Amino acid sequence: MIDIAELPAMAPVGGERTNALIATALLDFGHPSIAALVQARGWQQLSEHERIAAAYAYVRDEVAFGYNKNDDLKASEVLADGYGQCNTKSTLFMALLRALDIPCRFHGFTIDKQLQRGAITGLAYWLAPRNIIHSWVEVWTGARWARLEGFILDKTYLAALQQRFASHRGAFCGYGAATPDLQCPQVDWNGGDTFIQKDGINQDFGLFDNPDEFYARHGVNLNGLKRRLFQNVIRQQMNGNVARIRGRVGAPPTSGHDAAAASAG
Repeated sequence: MIDIAELPAMAPVGGERTNALIATALLDFGHPSIAALVQARGWQQLSEHERIAAAYAYVRDEVAFGYNKNDDLKASEVLADGYGQCNTKSTLFMALLRALDIPCRFHGFTIDKQLQRGAITGLAYWLAPRNIIHSWVEVWTGARWARLEGFILDKTYLAALQQRFASHRGAFCGYGAATPDLQCPQVDWNGGDTFIQKDGINQDFGLFDNPDEFYARHGVNLNGLKRRLFQNVIRQQMNGNVARIRGRVGAPPTSGHDAAAASAG
């Protein structure tokens, strides 16, 4: 884990504000599906705080945690999939925010793949790079920049983890989470920061105006044969595993031994 410095409360102005609001190839918030969603939900009539909260809740809980075919999908493609992980959910969240005239920016990192153990198993885990591309979204709330990452795991999946590891105490790392307290993670937005994977971060790539710039510079997690194998075979197995975990709500908790193994990575 690396230390993340506090953000200065400096409002974006001029070119910085323009860059934090424009559409890009990936942030295609002019796409009919995104425009229709925003209109149907009536989000544009809400206050600034309520607009951020509504987009955040939608991406967290109505876009299920799961693995898309690429990290660098367009927001409209993520919306069509109906599921996503840190990078694809970040893209969709940013597009919704900009559609709602909320300035936002992309912060790129890597996380240790141990954070994904349990959600990713077997060959999929072996194929994953040791350092996995990761991101969160920084949002101007009108008073400060808020770092929002807690939208990655939907509430149903998170509840299944909390029940599965109900006896676990202290830091937890695994199954898509890296948090000081699995039973009370910082995932509800009330104007401040939210996190669910921050404690797994091991490299900071810094800020980007949009995800397009980040992927152009740092690439995506898999390429070549590994990418094709992931897209066509492995991710279906990964998503099946995530679905099984999500379906464990109401099942007996996992033993303390298994919880300790997950926390250890």
